[in-house]
Amino acid sequence: MNSINQLPFKNVLKHPVRTGMLLLMTVFLSFSAFAGTLIIKSLQGGIDSLNSRLGADIIVVPRNAQQGLQSILLQGVPGYFYMDKSVTEKVSKVDGIEKMTSQYFLASIGANCCSMPIQIIGFDPDTDFSVKPWLEKSFNGTLADKQIIVGHKVNAFEGEQLRFYGVVCDVAGKLDETGTELDNAVYCNESTIKTLIKASEEMGVNVLTKADPDTLISSLMIKVKDGYDIQKVADYINVHVKRVEAVKTQSMIEGISDSLERLSFVVSALVATNWVVVLIMLLITFSMVINERKREFAILRVIGSSKRSLAKTVLFEAVIIGVVGGGLGVLLSSGAVTMFSKAIEKKLGLPLLLPSFEELMCYAGLTVLLCAVVAPVTAALSAYRASKVDAGTVLREE
Repeated sequence: MNSINQLPFKNVLKHPVRTGMLLLMTVFLSFSAFAGTLIIKSLQGGIDSLNSRLGADIIVVPRNAQQGLQSILLQGVPGYFYMDKSVTEKVSKVDGIEKMTSQYFLASIGANCCSMPIQIIGFDPDTDFSVKPWLEKSFNGTLADKQIIVGHKVNAFEGEQLRFYGVVCDVAGKLDETGTELDNAVYCNESTIKTLIKASEEMGVNVLTKADPDTLISSLMIKVKDGYDIQKVADYINVHVKRVEAVKTQSMIEGISDSLERLSFVVSALVATNWVVVLIMLLITFSMVINERKREFAILRVIGSSKRSLAKTVLFEAVIIGVVGGGLGVLLSSGAVTMFSKAIEKKLGLPLLLPSFEELMCYAGLTVLLCAVVAPVTAALSAYRASKVDAGTVLREE
């Protein structure tokens, strides 16, 4: 590589203040674009994962318990509520139901009786279609009594033991990440959850009911037959089955999606504003740099550099700054989003699931490429001005 070809690299390295100023703006450009994209894509992934994870068209809960259900599923607030098991028979007679299974909720506490405060979810292995498909990806077998499967974010691993209300349970496996608050729950079969409910009652913790756990359930998960209107089935249950509330799962998801759309608009607007501001700053900065480098360009013209090579030098410097700044911005934004993902999720009240490594690399590459294109585009006017420098005039002025 001759000295002329090395010139862009030397200029970038030997002028740290100028280079640092341009890099800072490019990093900001890359950071805002990649962080905004990553947050929106992660939230969308969390919503899709929650929809897939629930697997039910309708969830039936006790009347006025819908808010509690959303707190458990969306905010990760441990909770519990119960209704009489006789509801199962009444709901099963509703036309249009293909599958139905019951679930049980129990919240542990952080006192001496429990290893940790956490959401406990029990399911019926014989009828379940919501939890088992998810479990089978990580656990090949049937959960025995007093065996539990822990969510991805629970600080426990296979072979360990957790204690809830004095009952010791063996950890049989750990689930894959879903990006939802269900990653913070533990799962057990029907027999185990009833044992835990009874133990909590005996300790005086579970104050909602003193009934026999065999007569209780927390919710009914329903899959509607093809050809039936899900909303009409839910409405029928709400009208004809007393003291329950049938919640259309998609309605919850659509509510989250609406929030995500509004958030996406705000984030996109902020990113666009940042880009406009930074692009203007880059244009001004490159213009100032060219004014400062007139003598340098004049000397290069005297020693034989062509106008075209001067323009290429400026553009190549901009490409270097765009690639390096874009890469640094991607690294900083990915680290920040990953580090504060839990806080972002809690603040927004929405599930968040980071994209796969392949998707991250794709978004990162596109962001760096965009910066590598934007930087020389903003420098194009400066490159044109550099190519028009009259060596004799500039040197006489000097």
